[in-house]
Amino acid sequence: MTTQTTAPNPRFRLGTRRSPLAMAQAEEARDRLAEAHGINPAHIEIVAVTASGDRIQDRALAEIGGKALWTKELDAWLSEGKIDFSVHSAKDVETLRPEMFAIGAVLPREDVRDVLVGAASIAALPSGAVVGTSAPRRAAQLLHARPDCKVVTFRGNVATRLAKLAAGEADATFLAAAGLKRLGETGTGHPLDEEDWFPAPAQAAILIECRADDVRTAGFLSAIDDAPSRAAVLAERALLEGLGGNCHSPIAVLTRHEGEQLHMRAAIYAPNGGERIEGDVRFASGDLKGPAELAADLLSRASPAVTVHFTGPPA
Repeated sequence: MTTQTTAPNPRFRLGTRRSPLAMAQAEEARDRLAEAHGINPAHIEIVAVTASGDRIQDRALAEIGGKALWTKELDAWLSEGKIDFSVHSAKDVETLRPEMFAIGAVLPREDVRDVLVGAASIAALPSGAVVGTSAPRRAAQLLHARPDCKVVTFRGNVATRLAKLAAGEADATFLAAAGLKRLGETGTGHPLDEEDWFPAPAQAAILIECRADDVRTAGFLSAIDDAPSRAAVLAERALLEGLGGNCHSPIAVLTRHEGEQLHMRAAIYAPNGGERIEGDVRFASGDLKGPAELAADLLSRASPAVTVHFTGPPA
């Protein structure tokens, strides 16, 4: 175990959303930093904000501003120097970020699987089941496998969605296994095999950003950066960039480490699940050309019903 230093401890301000899961992730980041540097966790102050995405619960995220609704308040605080770094669910961070921010660390990735609550499997859902989700990926994957199902919008944190399910607003819903584990609710629902049901890009990873010119904070964060997790997350974000995906774009991806290489399998969908295009690529860890090539391949084989939801790589 790391011993606590007797020298004056550095003080940092950690920004996070105020939701229960975001707070759990912030506490994990704080505790990892404190252990890595041998300092008292109290010297890393958690500063919480209620994000726009948490305030607006009655509409799908894609309809009201996309992933920026999770980051804009923290971005403002970070740019103004009110916090030193911000902690995010990696899947909620926009693909193209302002140049003034840098990824200071990616924590060890958790279980990437989705969990189905309300049935033991997709096949076990009753005929015509109503399934609650606000994620285009989950909706498209479900409708591709079970076109008889009906999708209704479910927004809110884990407790809110489980309450909606208990109230009979849907027969089933999806949650992330990683989020449930971080909240101590590992007995909830049935995990879906990630080999058949690919996760969202960067799912289950915690990403920490700082100002690109803040050398002190970048050095502080580097102590907890997990190289394998960073490589997979950056590769999946490169796939997103190559596809030109956004909150309306159904994208699923599974990345595995195979020695010094990464094996990426990905699929894009029509939102109604009527079309699915899958491909895979192997590439060296840290090489982002592979994901870009896979993105181009997927788009080249998709019909307009799919490609209309993607813009392709930036010009």
